[in-house]
Amino acid sequence: MHVIHRRAWELPEHLVTAEHVFFNRRKFMAAAAASAFLPGVAHANAVPLNPKFQDAGRPVTSEETNTNYNNFYEFGSSKRISSIAESLVTKPWSLTIDGEVEAPQTLDIDDLMKQVTLEQRIVRHRCVEAWSMVVPWTGFPLSQLVAIARPKADAKYLRLETFNNPDMAPGQKPGFFSSYPWPYVEGLTMAEAMNELAFMVTGAYGKDLPKSMGAPIRLHTPWKYGFKSIKSVVRLSFTRERPVSFWEQLGPQEYGFWANVNPDVSHPRWSQASEEVLDSGERVPTLLFNGYGEFVADLYKDMQNEPLWM
Repeated sequence: MHVIHRRAWELPEHLVTAEHVFFNRRKFMAAAAASAFLPGVAHANAVPLNPKFQDAGRPVTSEETNTNYNNFYEFGSSKRISSIAESLVTKPWSLTIDGEVEAPQTLDIDDLMKQVTLEQRIVRHRCVEAWSMVVPWTGFPLSQLVAIARPKADAKYLRLETFNNPDMAPGQKPGFFSSYPWPYVEGLTMAEAMNELAFMVTGAYGKDLPKSMGAPIRLHTPWKYGFKSIKSVVRLSFTRERPVSFWEQLGPQEYGFWANVNPDVSHPRWSQASEEVLDSGERVPTLLFNGYGEFVADLYKDMQNEPLWM
């Protein structure tokens, strides 16, 4: 009997991209290459597509859906915050790098973009609320930013922080979400930050990143639930101590530091066994590590006592 051994990221046959979808993806790639001259980024050539991440096994979610269905609590609790998020001022924008580094520095976003190599990736995104999408990102591996930061050997974690500007973001105004611990904070281990999947996003669909999606620069960690992928980053701090993230502060019984995708570990209020694929509305089985276990599973060996799936 012939036994098929699938790799961790491979999907069963009933979830494999259909032929017509594959050719739609090819059309998307051609269009993206033609429009990949991101106006806010200094580079001269079309951004190449990383061959490791060129097919997510599902159709690319429409740009309209992605842009208009988003959690960005700085601008309100509804997912329909795209018009309100237009108040986000993205120029000028800078990133402060501090903590356990050789030399703290502040980088203008345009200067940063001259020091990194951009690529495109088509990857899955899984929300803790049990919906998912496929996004064509443009950006660069987080490891490139770590190299620019030059962390010391004492650095064990990377703490990421977004802006805090109540005049610009209504969700940060006193009394709106008064119990929320602004600014939004997230964290990774250094091993996670150096993993090739960890990606700093500067664009989507061959264009500059929309404000509703976290312009001008955000994180995406496709093996984790979406709330780990902090938007509109302004500070990266390298620390010895594990940072306490935004949702971990608000609801530690529901949201933890690790937040890796696992269909067998339910959220306290709902199952994570399946997910709704946006656009199609189809409900499909959730994959361990969102299907990216081949890249990241080794990061969590001998950590059985950690709440890796919250």
